[in-house]
Amino acid sequence: MSLSTRAEKVAAASGDLDHLWAIIQNIWEPDGNPTGTVSLGLAENSLMHDEFSKHLHKSLNISNHYAFTYGDGPTGTRRVKAAMARLLTKHLKTAKPIEPAHIAVTNGCSSAIEHCQWALANPGEGFLLGRPYYGTFVPDLTLRFGAKLLTVAFDNVDPVGEDCVRKYEDVILEAQRNGQGVAGLVISNPHNPLGRCYSRNVMTALMRLCEKYQLHFISDEIYGLSVFENAIDKSPAPVPFCSALAIDPAGIIDPGRVHVLWGMSKDFGANGLRMGAIISQGNPAFISTMGSVGLYSSTSSLSDHVTANLLEDEPWVENYIKENQTKLGQQYEKIVAWAQKNDIEYAPGVNAAFFLWVNLGKAYLKHKPSAAAEDLDKVVTEALTAQKVFLASGVGFGSEQPGWFRIVFSHKDRYLFEGLDRIVAALET
Repeated sequence: MSLSTRAEKVAAASGDLDHLWAIIQNIWEPDGNPTGTVSLGLAENSLMHDEFSKHLHKSLNISNHYAFTYGDGPTGTRRVKAAMARLLTKHLKTAKPIEPAHIAVTNGCSSAIEHCQWALANPGEGFLLGRPYYGTFVPDLTLRFGAKLLTVAFDNVDPVGEDCVRKYEDVILEAQRNGQGVAGLVISNPHNPLGRCYSRNVMTALMRLCEKYQLHFISDEIYGLSVFENAIDKSPAPVPFCSALAIDPAGIIDPGRVHVLWGMSKDFGANGLRMGAIISQGNPAFISTMGSVGLYSSTSSLSDHVTANLLEDEPWVENYIKENQTKLGQQYEKIVAWAQKNDIEYAPGVNAAFFLWVNLGKAYLKHKPSAAAEDLDKVVTEALTAQKVFLASGVGFGSEQPGWFRIVFSHKDRYLFEGLDRIVAALET
């Protein structure tokens, strides 16, 4: 049976995903599955799962109406939007309060990104994406609706520093010379995979750039509450998180061009809940349009209910966020100590999210100096696979240099150190 041309193209490139799902189905457990693979590659935070589970089971109390009907429509209930609006207004320190009408709920942030592509770009127009980037942004932005990806290389410029703006503008100007339309600029803030935050000055400069060229500014802030204290790194010094919504757009950018994404997957360690959101305070037409595609991305009524229950318990939420941030900071200190002990280069300045960006290629060459540098990512990946540990390779993140990998450290000690020990074994064997 034949497939459509687009389906055949996707099917031919699905090998990496098939490999990933196979790993997920064979995860190491010291008692239940001792021969499985340790995954430090997926951005999951298991540090607070017990606390989340206790709250969920204690306060489920499902309403028949909202559990078994279409509720308030395909972009989330009024109740969950109100709860999100209160939470994010407070913790993102928004310049003006978020209202429920500013929010469209989706079944995760991948759907939210794809909806942005569908609604804000015509087929063939491009989105700017700085390297390294979150790997799944690539299919989110290009797979189904014909948008193009315009990646930005920074060379020796800090990807989240003030000089990055010039690099984005260089790509815009090149696109214009080539007749390539540009619809928007997409960032992850805090940055994935670098785990750093854009300063207020940089965020403002990027907004001004978007206004200059009439682009949409999309800030994925799914790690916005997962910030922590970093007392280790002095250069670059960690930068406090600043949401795009914390900046008054007056005189900087048309507010209709500013869109923020957030979800429950990272800050509440609930990837499987499938709760994402688009927040657009100055573009009611955009939010209204989400209703027409929301049927294809609506979250389950149970997920909506669980999220509302949780976010409405504000004292519990405050304690949860604080404890989660403390635990993330503790795990960061442990993984940095591990990297330093094993003489593994890492990208410093981390104070958010779950990962350390490490140069395993360089470490591998210390033990295997005869290894071919041009095949470094492949060789290191094969060595990791032989030790049954999974990491995300920089190849999938658009890394500008070979040999870099993302290690997720938001796991409890026993699991984390099992994975770290296997990485060392892969480098030395």
